[in-house]
Amino acid sequence: MTIKKILAQTRKADEMFNLIEDGDKIAVGISGGKDSSLLLYIMHLYQYLAKNSLNKSFELVGIHINLNFGEEDISELKAFFESYNIDFYYEESKIADILKLNMKKNKIDCSLCSTLKKGSVIKAAKMLNCNKVAFAHHADDAIETMFLNMIYGGRIATFDPKMYLTNSDTTFIRPFSLAFENDIRKACKEMNIPIIKSGCPNDGYTKRQEVKELLHSIYHKYPGAKENFLLSLYNHEKVNLYIEPKAK
Repeated sequence: MTIKKILAQTRKADEMFNLIEDGDKIAVGISGGKDSSLLLYIMHLYQYLAKNSLNKSFELVGIHINLNFGEEDISELKAFFESYNIDFYYEESKIADILKLNMKKNKIDCSLCSTLKKGSVIKAAKMLNCNKVAFAHHADDAIETMFLNMIYGGRIATFDPKMYLTNSDTTFIRPFSLAFENDIRKACKEMNIPIIKSGCPNDGYTKRQEVKELLHSIYHKYPGAKENFLLSLYNHEKVNLYIEPKAK
């Protein structure tokens, strides 16, 4: 089953990047999409694996912030997690209103939206006494971010699987850093996890979507490229870039 594959990749990411420690209380940001919903379920499974195989225990809670782009019904998703005795916290917000007041060229500012969502999840996590926040950014996201930074930023960089946020005294982790989107999609179908469609008006019309389509064309022609792109993100011994000579 694909779910076992992703669970193994989550364990590998944890061991490679030291994501989870004994005694952690981890908040998982839940958008309602396939990635974050599966992450909460996988983290639930990983609780048992970590305790029995790695001798470390951690608590878990899912946090869903309603952005209020429109009506949404999360009752089915909430019931799914409750059936596994997974804590699920829900909070209303006015993020959509704020974004509509700060539009750029008549479009929602994706960067601002990301900042507001992350801030809201972290605030709720702190209220629930969590010391870590997990988001469901996966391997495809990491590769796309690298290409976006090269195309638009002139730098070779992507997000970190683990980082400490000094302003909020919170550690931010990405347990799906080694998992691919296609496997996540398959696993959601295997487990019949309810999915909430995004209400974002920008959904499918972003620079990231353009890069995603570009990469799909590369993968179609060069099937091994995706695995190699991911490997290049942590294959530190093979990094060979221009180095500016030191002044004499």
